[in-house]
Amino acid sequence: MIVTPLDSAVLDSKEQYVFYHKMIDFTLKELIVAVQDKQLLNQQEVQLFKQYSDLLLYSIEAMRVKYMYDEEENMKVDLTDSSFPNYLEFRYLFNDLALREDYLGKLTNVESLKEEFLDTLMRKKEQISKRKLFQASSIVYYTSAKKEYIFNRFVQGKIIEAPKGAEGEYLVSWSFYDVSHNRPFICYMYFNYDGRNVEDYKEEIYTVLKNTSDREMAMDTMAYAIDKRLPKVFPKLIKRVDLGPIHNVFAKDENKVTHAILDGISKKDIPIESYAISFKIDELNSGSEFKEGSFFSKQTFQKWNAVYRQRYVFAPHRIIQLLYNKTPEIMNKLAIPPVQISDLKTK
Repeated sequence: MIVTPLDSAVLDSKEQYVFYHKMIDFTLKELIVAVQDKQLLNQQEVQLFKQYSDLLLYSIEAMRVKYMYDEEENMKVDLTDSSFPNYLEFRYLFNDLALREDYLGKLTNVESLKEEFLDTLMRKKEQISKRKLFQASSIVYYTSAKKEYIFNRFVQGKIIEAPKGAEGEYLVSWSFYDVSHNRPFICYMYFNYDGRNVEDYKEEIYTVLKNTSDREMAMDTMAYAIDKRLPKVFPKLIKRVDLGPIHNVFAKDENKVTHAILDGISKKDIPIESYAISFKIDELNSGSEFKEGSFFSKQTFQKWNAVYRQRYVFAPHRIIQLLYNKTPEIMNKLAIPPVQISDLKTK
C-alpha cells in the first residue's frame, strides 16, 4: 500500500519506481496507438500528438534514471485527477540539465567506476552498494539526457500549412503542463493570416500563445485573448486535448472512475495493475466575424460558437465491464463506446 497525503505521493522504493514508470510508459503508448486507430484526431494532429507525447515519455524515463538509486531525494507523483509526475519534477529536470556541464565535471570517472564494479562483483563476490549504483545512474542521467527534449511547462510547436479542407490556412500547436491539474494538454489552432508571410509574424504569435494559453481555462476566454492580441491572425478553430487523468492504484481523488477501480482492486476483483485513461477533446470554432473599433482602427474579431466537448475512456476489456457496472452514467455519455486497450502485464 502507498499511504500518502491526498494530493501527492512520494515513490520511496525501487519496486514502486519500477511499477510506476512501467505503468505510465505503457498507458501513454497505448493511448497514442488508440487515438490514431480511432481517428480521434486528423493525420497531422496525430503526428504532433505523438511528438509531444514523446517528450513526455522521454522526460519520465529521465526521471526514472535520476531517482532510481537516490536515497536522499524521492520523486513526487500527483494523485488528484492526474497520476502524472508533479509538474515541479519537470522543472527540476530542466534545471539539472541546464547545469549539465558543471555536474559532469564532478562525477566519478566512468572507467574507474567500471573497474570498481567488476572488482566488487567478480573478486569480492559482493553486491554493488546503492551509493555506487546512484553514482552510475547519475552518469547515465547527465551524459544521456538532453535539456531540449524535456517536456517543459510550455512547449511551442511551429506554424505549418494546414491540411487541405481545414478551417484555416495555417495550423499552430502548443502543449502545456497545467499546474493546477498536474497533467499535460495539447492545443491546435487553425487560422488565417492577414499579411504576406506568416513567418514574419511568428514571434508575435508565439509570445501571445505563451502569455494567454499556458493553462486550462474556459475555451472562449482563451480564444478571445488570442484573437484580441493578434490583429493579423484570424483564428477559425481551436482544439484542446486533455491527456488524463490516468486512473490506477496511485490515484486518490473524487473521480468516480478512480473510485470504481480502487474499489475493485481493494476487493481483489481486478489486479493491482488495472487502469483506465480519461481523454477529452474540446473544440471551439468561429461561426462568423465582426468588426470593432473606430473608423481608422477597426479590428476583425471572431464570433465563436458554443464549445463542442467530447469525452472518451480507454481501458482493458475487464475494466470496461467494471465501469459499465459501477459508473453507467459516465460510460453512457461518452462520445463513442469505451475504447479497449491492452492489459498491463507486470510479470
